[in-house]
Amino acid sequence: MDRIAETFTRVRGENRAAFIAYICAGDPDFETSVAAADALFESGVDILELGAPFSDPLADGPTNQLAAQRALSAGMRSADVFALVRRIRERWQKPIVIYTYYNLVFARGVEDYVREAREAGVDGLLTLDLPPEEAGELCAASRAANLHNIFIMAPTTPEERMPRIADAASGFIYYVSREGVTGEQESLSSDIGDAMQRIRRHSGLPVVVGFGVSRAEHVRAVAQVADGVVVGSALVNCVAEEPRDASSIANRLRARMRDLIVGLR
Repeated sequence: MDRIAETFTRVRGENRAAFIAYICAGDPDFETSVAAADALFESGVDILELGAPFSDPLADGPTNQLAAQRALSAGMRSADVFALVRRIRERWQKPIVIYTYYNLVFARGVEDYVREAREAGVDGLLTLDLPPEEAGELCAASRAANLHNIFIMAPTTPEERMPRIADAASGFIYYVSREGVTGEQESLSSDIGDAMQRIRRHSGLPVVVGFGVSRAEHVRAVAQVADGVVVGSALVNCVAEEPRDASSIANRLRARMRDLIVGLR
């Protein structure tokens, strides 16, 4: 079963973009992450990105860096990320993508990491610092396990390189809406629509947009031109607020989702 393909087919039939939510696995602890995932899926999230906490998250701004630090301080490790996916799978069959860094994959062993991810119920890997030119081993292992590899395109990606990225990617393409790291922004780039057209000349995969999407008007603007909208830091900030008990965090996530998801309608 290809949950990612089925999701994009379903939302196209509903004449809308997919809503993709990011949270860091284990932030602030394992059980609260379970409650956070429940709250997000109950609120209409179509695909969940679970960040694998890492000590040197180069693509992430302060919000997600602090989330990773909280998760690591709580003892979260790769095996725990997979255990979290298994717990979420007890209730939900929506797609789950692991947002990770290659050091975590390589240190565990590429084939072992892919096998554990797939057995846990992961649908795709978004390995932030692994370019497709260096991803042959991971892509081969993932294809054998029916696990998607999602790659990034950015405003700085030359069009002549897009076919190489598109050939390696599966599941969907992740377009980074701006240069720099993750984090909430006041406004979005004005050329996202043009970027979608360029990418679609080279790939028939769905294209989602993330980095800086943090308001209903951002969601609305992206949903008009892309196949999916990714919101991360705006949700991670709900986790970071006090109090950090599971019930309070879940309630804050539901309230923020009510504000954001209206942008899809």
